[in-house]
Amino acid sequence: MPDTLNLTDHSFTDCHALAKAFAERIAGQLREAIDARGQALIAVSGGSTPKHFFEQLSRQKLDWAKVSVALVDERWVPESSERSNARLVKSMLLQHEATVAQFIPLYANAPTPEAGLPAVKARLAALPFPFDVVILGMGGDGHTASFFPGGDRLSEALDLNSGLLVVPMRAKGAEEPRITFSLPALLQTRALYLHIEGDAKRDVLNEARLGTGKGADYPIRAVLTQPQVPVSIYWCP
Repeated sequence: MPDTLNLTDHSFTDCHALAKAFAERIAGQLREAIDARGQALIAVSGGSTPKHFFEQLSRQKLDWAKVSVALVDERWVPESSERSNARLVKSMLLQHEATVAQFIPLYANAPTPEAGLPAVKARLAALPFPFDVVILGMGGDGHTASFFPGGDRLSEALDLNSGLLVVPMRAKGAEEPRITFSLPALLQTRALYLHIEGDAKRDVLNEARLGTGKGADYPIRAVLTQPQVPVSIYWCP
């Protein structure tokens, strides 16, 4: 673990102000990627936290037809489920200016993540890796992506030398089975962000940063302490 964590904090008193500033920053990086390489690849997280950010980002003017959007992780449910992260992304992000972006889902029509893994891997093989932007969230239990405490394949998912691209995951706190990009896959990015909201999550994050108490075992700590990619943290109350 490095002596000094490579983290940058961006704190806002208002979550709408965060969403606007964050969207403008991400849009700028997507434009830079398109200008430099003719395309851009972004991975986003689901849940309730990014809704305002998605709405703001969807209105940013850039060549969205050259942007590929993936999810950091997904519940193993079809898009018809209200629990689907793909459903959230399509309803909140792939709107307005971003309607023409290409979306690459992690769910496949199979009974389990393991059964769907070949189809998912084939779909992801066409993506223009590395990522230009990866945006993580965090739960109150210290999970990020589908790296849940007690996850059945957590150690594999966090192993920087595993060579794995995506990993099925089951955990008590996850409800449904999940599929998630591995940590080494997510670290193959030009920019890495953590977006959280609320005082309770800030406290969890601080515990993970310090490695004190339960924080020593929070999966998010693996992201904060990895030496490969700086992490920019966006937080509001």
